Amino acid sequence: MKSLTVGKDSLPPKVVIIEKRRERLFYTGMAVAIVITVFAGFARTYYLRPYFGTPPLTPLLHLHGIVFTSWLILLVTQTVLVAANRTGIHRRLGMAGAVIAVLLVLVGCTTALVRAKIADVPPGAPSPLVFLTIPLGDMLVFASLVAAGFYFRRRGDVHKRLMLLATLAILPAATARLPFAFIQQVGLLASFGLADLFIVACLLYDLMARGRLHRATVWGGLLIVVSHPLRLVIGNTQAWLSFATWLTQWVE
Repeated sequence: MKSLTVGKDSLPPKVVIIEKRRERLFYTGMAVAIVITVFAGFARTYYLRPYFGTPPLTPLLHLHGIVFTSWLILLVTQTVLVAANRTGIHRRLGMAGAVIAVLLVLVGCTTALVRAKIADVPPGAPSPLVFLTIPLGDMLVFASLVAAGFYFRRRGDVHKRLMLLATLAILPAATARLPFAFIQQVGLLASFGLADLFIVACLLYDLMARGRLHRATVWGGLLIVVSHPLRLVIGNTQAWLSFATWLTQWVE
């Protein structure tokens, strides 16, 4: 008996073109929305710092901003290349993505430890050692999703979802700094919730475009969402506080 599964090859050419166009619009739109969110979140403290009289940044924070921005530029570039059917260049730039991802994790972890050492946390956040689970958790989830994305790089449907979710995993750093009063009032839950709305958009896209959820979106999204409250639970344990105290001793 022949399979009743209908693939793209069996669909009318016009339908395939419409699906591809919808896919390109979604991923390009998501990349642009992420960039706008990050710019809005870090405008006062980084991108437009001279206009807001923000104190000078340390070299480490400048490096952190450069690496983080490089990842966003690469995300947009890779998305546009796929939309333009320039997959060859997209694959070659993949090695640059691997290097930037490694740098982002290394610089991100170092920055988190330094800021915990000097007790520099956002308003309304828990104590520095407890809050340390937030940025380190971001780096762990980001690294896990990026690694999975590179592993499945030959599975386009899985790869693009994992790389997008990896970027969403580090988005709370920007949403926490958006100039909205309710974020400062609610605190971490608001920043997490705003970032998770992007995951909801990914789930809705799968339902609309495929008629069902994609496993990569479900499991990657669950990893991000579940990790949010889990970090605070871990951060308030004595075992974590002892480990974090030892960890911060390695930075100046």
